[in-house]
Amino acid sequence: MSTPTFESFTDQSLEEGFDEIIVREWAPQLELATHTHPFDVSAYVARGEYWLTVGDQVKRFKAGDFFRLASDVPHAELYGAEGARCGSRGPIASAR
Repeated sequence: MSTPTFESFTDQSLEEGFDEIIVREWAPQLELATHTHPFDVSAYVARGEYWLTVGDQVKRFKAGDFFRLASDVPHAELYGAEGARCGSRGPIASAR
């Protein structure tokens, strides 16, 4: 299995029916307290690194990593010294 690229993440997302890829820049050392999202998260880390805390589990993600998080799961985020650029999937057209 090959390491995903931002291009392959985008291509796969569009093939699965997602409308767009939303790219966000996160500031260095940014810490987001525990929160939830009312939607599933699928994201690709294009630059930098960050730590995702779910319960007592902490996972480190770095450039080239892909991850998913189900809707309504409480989690916290901590971004690294360089901050991070992440691409996440936009809504599925049929869900609108």
